[in-house]
Amino acid sequence: MVNRQSSWKSVIVASAVTLFLTLIIRPGNGSCSHGLAIDGNLKYPDSFTQFDYVSSAAVKGGSLTLNAIGSFDKMNPYTLKGSAPEGLELFVFESLAESSLDEPFAQYGLLAKDISIAEDGLSATFVLNEKARFSDGSEVTAEDVKFSVDTLKSDKVHPFYPYYYADIKDAVVLDKLTVRLDFKKKNRELPLIAGQIPVMPKAFYDLHGFDSRDLIAPVGSGPYRIQSFKQGRSITYERNRDYWAIDHPVRKHRFNFDTITYKYYKDQTVALEAFKAGEFDVLPVNIAKQWARDLEGPKIESGEIVKRKFPHRNNAGMQGFVMNTRRVLFEDPEVRRAIGLAFDFEWTNATLFYGQYERSNSFFSNSYLAATGLPGAVELELLEPLRTLVPPDVFTTELRAPRTEGKGGIRANLRSAMGILNERGWRLKDGILQNSDGVKFTFEIILVNQSFERVMAAFSDNLKKIGIEASYRTIDPALYTDRINRFDFDMCVFVYGQSQSPGNEQRNFWQSDAADREGSRNLAGIRSEAIDRLIDQIIYAETSEKLTAAVKALDRVLWFGYYLVPNWYLNGHRLAYHNRFNIPDTLPTYYDYMAFITTWWSR
Repeated sequence: MVNRQSSWKSVIVASAVTLFLTLIIRPGNGSCSHGLAIDGNLKYPDSFTQFDYVSSAAVKGGSLTLNAIGSFDKMNPYTLKGSAPEGLELFVFESLAESSLDEPFAQYGLLAKDISIAEDGLSATFVLNEKARFSDGSEVTAEDVKFSVDTLKSDKVHPFYPYYYADIKDAVVLDKLTVRLDFKKKNRELPLIAGQIPVMPKAFYDLHGFDSRDLIAPVGSGPYRIQSFKQGRSITYERNRDYWAIDHPVRKHRFNFDTITYKYYKDQTVALEAFKAGEFDVLPVNIAKQWARDLEGPKIESGEIVKRKFPHRNNAGMQGFVMNTRRVLFEDPEVRRAIGLAFDFEWTNATLFYGQYERSNSFFSNSYLAATGLPGAVELELLEPLRTLVPPDVFTTELRAPRTEGKGGIRANLRSAMGILNERGWRLKDGILQNSDGVKFTFEIILVNQSFERVMAAFSDNLKKIGIEASYRTIDPALYTDRINRFDFDMCVFVYGQSQSPGNEQRNFWQSDAADREGSRNLAGIRSEAIDRLIDQIIYAETSEKLTAAVKALDRVLWFGYYLVPNWYLNGHRLAYHNRFNIPDTLPTYYDYMAFITTWWSR
């Protein structure tokens, strides 16, 4: 289930056991509700008034300026074409329930004040909070929920959404504030998935059209509305002083700034210089060189600018150099394995990253879900029926990325890679590998982040040593998004965000029928019966033990498919910020940095 506190590109998932899905309401004003949990043991009681990771000392007021890269050309974050401005989903739209940032599998009611699950687990009924209002003052109704469900299951939205909500059959309006969502089959995470559906105003989109590209500020029920914008340059959100949920337990002491502005920059290098010049307030740093070398000087030494790594326990998922198996060059998994041998992580980490990263050895890095050792008994129950469909290494070999430490460094790996390529029919001719059909082994790596060029320079140089010509270039973010959505690339860098409890989103990442669906995240073009069956085992797992085993089994099959070259991960958020903010003493546990910033306030 996607956490709407970050975009779908950064997927954080939760799951729940149907037996425990009852939202308990405290009698009174209806602003305080309980929640849903995987084991029925919620951290917060039904009388809670705020989350632990917010501060009662927080005050409203002041401004916050952030940065974004690229541009925007639409005002709907849920459609496929074009780019929406940063912040729309977080600040303008809301869902029926809100995820807790210090529990891995918990939600607490927001727009919905009551949820009941049918005994057969095939439907969930939501009763809306009678206080809920959109920013234009209109009431949030069951018709709006039905409109949102129907729309997000239609062809009007990004293909991710109808795929993700595939098991929600229908939304039935029972009365003005009550709607029932019917499910196609029993799925333990569906009630939570339903709880995180963004609710959009039917009247607004009936008037303006859902897929309109006109830059009309949308109406939502969230804590902010759009104050002003300059297309592709900036957008400012203003706090809605009539916000209906200002004292709601899941919102209290959050969203404290009167205005939040995003300024757009061409690339991260330009943004860094703008940050140091004081053009915006907070810089999330995902470039090691910037953190280690570029963020130094008098302002850092004086404390005017703070550099701080905030730890988290997020599932790091997988970042990698994804190979498009729709291309002839990448059809053979052994050839893909050889390409992976040409990446020297140890050199890259020491020389370019100042030793800041850990190598990814799992598609679920930094979590208990990562497959370790050889398959255990429960995993084998799932894998044995697939033995003829998966590589033998799934059963006999631990997951471990190639290493280059010790004498000889990368040379031994390159010799192994060359041996594999020769075995697969590739021969050097005029310094370039060619197959028996005369096809030359050349391909292009497209990038959206210029900082990756340093990494790719070394990687492509190693590939050249074994006769592969790999060029790379950084392209415009809008063009990059379009090409990724159309699978128009040879190799790219992509992050598969994961959570503590994977579910339906795995279909969008790896399932066979997503390989031909433009806009899906099956960028590698994976078509595997074994993977399809393991995804179903994850989605319909009835216990946490079976879910964990299914995820680990999937991890092994993905790993030995060699669909990407594993990269690296970091177990914290590196933030630099101008020292004009207060931050709660207690940090969240599972969070993205923007959800965290919603707890800050101005001095």
